[in-house]
Amino acid sequence: MPQQVKKPLVISIYFALAISALLVFWQVRNFDFVNYDDDLYVYENQHVVSGLTFDNIIWAFTTIHTGYWHALTWLSLMLDCQLFDPNPEGFHLTNLFFHIANTLLLFLVLKQMTKALWQSAFVAALFALHPMHVESVAWIAERKDVLSTFFWLLAMLAYVRYVSRPNAARHLLVLLIFALGLMAKPMLVTLPFVLLLLDYWPLDRIGRFQLRTLYRLILEKIPFIVLSIVSSAIVFLVQQSSKILIPFARFPLKFRIGNAFISYARYIEKMIWPNYLAVFYPHPVENVSILYAVISAILLLAVTILVLRFAQNRRYLVTGWFWYLGMLIPVIGIIQVGAQAYADRYTYIPYIGLFIMLAWGLPQLLSKWPQRKIALGLSMVIVLTALGICAHRQVSYWKNNVTLFSHALEVTQNNWLAHNNLGNAYARLGRYEEAIDAYQQTIKLNPDLAEAPNNLGIVYGKLGRLPEAIDAFSQAIIIDPDYVKAHYNLGVAYDKLDRLPQAIDAYKQAIKIKPDLAEAHNKLGVAYLVVGDKNSALAEYNILKSLNSQLANNLLNQINK
Repeated sequence: MPQQVKKPLVISIYFALAISALLVFWQVRNFDFVNYDDDLYVYENQHVVSGLTFDNIIWAFTTIHTGYWHALTWLSLMLDCQLFDPNPEGFHLTNLFFHIANTLLLFLVLKQMTKALWQSAFVAALFALHPMHVESVAWIAERKDVLSTFFWLLAMLAYVRYVSRPNAARHLLVLLIFALGLMAKPMLVTLPFVLLLLDYWPLDRIGRFQLRTLYRLILEKIPFIVLSIVSSAIVFLVQQSSKILIPFARFPLKFRIGNAFISYARYIEKMIWPNYLAVFYPHPVENVSILYAVISAILLLAVTILVLRFAQNRRYLVTGWFWYLGMLIPVIGIIQVGAQAYADRYTYIPYIGLFIMLAWGLPQLLSKWPQRKIALGLSMVIVLTALGICAHRQVSYWKNNVTLFSHALEVTQNNWLAHNNLGNAYARLGRYEEAIDAYQQTIKLNPDLAEAPNNLGIVYGKLGRLPEAIDAFSQAIIIDPDYVKAHYNLGVAYDKLDRLPQAIDAYKQAIKIKPDLAEAHNKLGVAYLVVGDKNSALAEYNILKSLNSQLANNLLNQINK
């Protein structure tokens, strides 16, 4: 094809990819925050809400808030607050911008590596429109997903340039971009492995597995491997100190392995038929089906054998399949963080491997059919249109908390988290009876979750049903004796009933667990005043001065009356 014709065609493809993503996701500009991590990442996080300040930048590089170290993610969220205030529209549009940028970068990288225009465009379109990618884009708290992928693809682009003309400066640039990606989300630790896959296909740097060449390429990746090891160690230590790692006593290893095999197979199933998608899929724990796990393991082994069998003439199968398997290892659940069995967002980069297998495999499979170009073209249009329609609908569920978690309850079973978060949404809207029902369902499904009876107690308190509130807070404390919110809320409930000795004991317990809890010091100081213990009230004031000056001044005014 002449260059003057090809260039407008390529520009048209870029334009079509961007417009198609906009058509699917543009609705997010009108969406709310959701009460699932968005509070921790944005609207209740004062470091983020107050924007880019020197102190907040230092915090971003030193905090392990949420159990991760991802400084660049924090900085990007702070910048959004600086530009848009804590308004969800700006955050949603930034996520969408990164998703479109990732789509265009993916097309560019694949086109440069393979010189295959339409296959590269098809992979990028699948990436842009697949319903399983909705969660990464429509969920503000998943900024780390779209941001880290941006650096992942930039690193791949820089690597292609390095391969075309290797030198130390270009190698260092790839390493630097990789480091930035790890600072957005540590899931990128598998990049050195993927770069080796790209060396095999499509960059063809390995040839016929000559050991000397392979050794040189592995040696070339040593700095990347070191970064991956350091990042993995930091993640493990941070998550261990944050106590967000699920212990093996709760999720035994054999069930984790079984669920991992099932998840690999389920992701493939949902790539082909993306139905019943939800924000949260409860982990079955000991109810993991051994039969499904064995069938899934056999399926994965069979595909692996077939891929290796046809590797000589279909190298893209090796790159695509092991890209998919390898990229999911950090989040497949052997090291379990959170109570989910699997998650749509984990497929954001791994699916690219499966998309490559489809985009290059189908044309080769149909290579002897004279009408293959027409058939493939029509099929591509039909598939992408169907995916876009499904993705548009899936995006709509992220409009607000009620639509999101109501939908999750419709498509999953025993979803205690959806019940709990739906209860929080109802409570915030003043729909207290519906909130009570949602919390009671949560307690029934997950009696070990202290948050649910605490939330139930708060709603009872708003309705003036204080004895029931006290029972609920007490139940939360039985489940988790160190649950500081429940101790504080119990004190407030006793306070409202003028049962001050019990209120004082509850506030003291909350302070024992969290000595810097300003609200508890304030309430305790007021309670001391009411029972006539002015000296103890002054002691609380002295502590409160360094925690919250406004509350301290209010307490001092009451002491001086």
